[in-house]
Amino acid sequence: MPLALLALAVGAFGIGTTEFVMMGLLPDVADDLGISIPTAGHLVSAYALGVVIGAPLLAALTSRMSRRRVLIGLMALFVVGNALSALAPGHGWLLAARFLSGLPHGAFFGVGAVVATGMVPPERKARSVSLMFLGLTVANVAGVPVATLMGQHLGWRATFLGVGAIGVAAIAALALLIPHDHAHTAPAAGLRGELAALRSLPVWLALLTTVAGFGALFAAYSYITPMLTGTAGYAESSVTLLLALFGVGATAGNLLGGRLADHSMRGTLFGGLAALAVVLLLFPMLMRAGWSAALAVTLLGTAAFVTGSPLQLMVMEKAAAAPSLASSANQAAFNLANAGGAWIGGLALAAGFGATSPALAGGALAVLGLAVAAASQAVDRRRPAQVPAARVVTGHVPEATAPLHR
Repeated sequence: MPLALLALAVGAFGIGTTEFVMMGLLPDVADDLGISIPTAGHLVSAYALGVVIGAPLLAALTSRMSRRRVLIGLMALFVVGNALSALAPGHGWLLAARFLSGLPHGAFFGVGAVVATGMVPPERKARSVSLMFLGLTVANVAGVPVATLMGQHLGWRATFLGVGAIGVAAIAALALLIPHDHAHTAPAAGLRGELAALRSLPVWLALLTTVAGFGALFAAYSYITPMLTGTAGYAESSVTLLLALFGVGATAGNLLGGRLADHSMRGTLFGGLAALAVVLLLFPMLMRAGWSAALAVTLLGTAAFVTGSPLQLMVMEKAAAAPSLASSANQAAFNLANAGGAWIGGLALAAGFGATSPALAGGALAVLGLAVAAASQAVDRRRPAQVPAARVVTGHVPEATAPLHR
């Protein structure tokens, strides 16, 4: 695999760290700024909103630019957002800075996925995407715990300065390792042409599969702490270690999904969603003992992230004339899944169905994801195979055209 994938993984590591570290810093931020924890929770929502808005918008606006320059520019915006977060004098300024930090998130992964797949042969595309996403999953194992400890001992502002430093390192790695490329000159008519590439049923079915599949994950994961402490009997001090097990499972699932998807993209997607549904539906039973609860958390990460690479590739193939925009839109869909899954899991709890009911709601969403994926496959069988309308230029070698995987 090209060493340039390491640069993308470093950027993904920084983005993953800043996305999830706020959850662990909420009490410190709330105390320092004199606000309530629920009010501080809006900082998480502000970042997610930045991702949803910035992902398709920035990808579309930069569609004709050199992708190397776009990646460096996006990471520079990421550094600025985190620096402003560290220097924010009050809640309002921090809210705006978190929104700014979220803007480059989706576009970075979207454009990065296109660059990653353009540097490898067609039979290794899924693995290249999984190696880029490796930075995101490793962030949950190492980056977030270390950044949280830094915030608790040195202050939350030091955490964001540290994350900004990771962004600077990512910029250096991108500039050094990503091959020079030319501006994208596909015959799409600017922003309108990019958006037109998304006006197809297969693209929207692929995006809906992402929303349902990862909504299943977040329906359960958003409430994993009360499940572990209230049902499995773990002490609150043990939750951090158990969440690290989720990160280990996610890392393994990401690597496994990339390898399997290169052999069968749809087979990996269906298998991952089915495994996710089974794990979630077994949660009430697995949470009855400490050892099985730890196993459940690990398997949850593995099953969910097996689907990451095939979902990313499927969306890119369905909108071959605008792969950066489609890939970025998939990141927006991921964040919608985060918010929507947490909301649905909360409804199950509020209805009085028990501490593990969010997992059952997640199981239902995973089944829905399977149904949408099946509908997407049925639509594909009725349509002629499409050849990508644009070639991706990385370095001086055109990207190989990849056939649809079925």
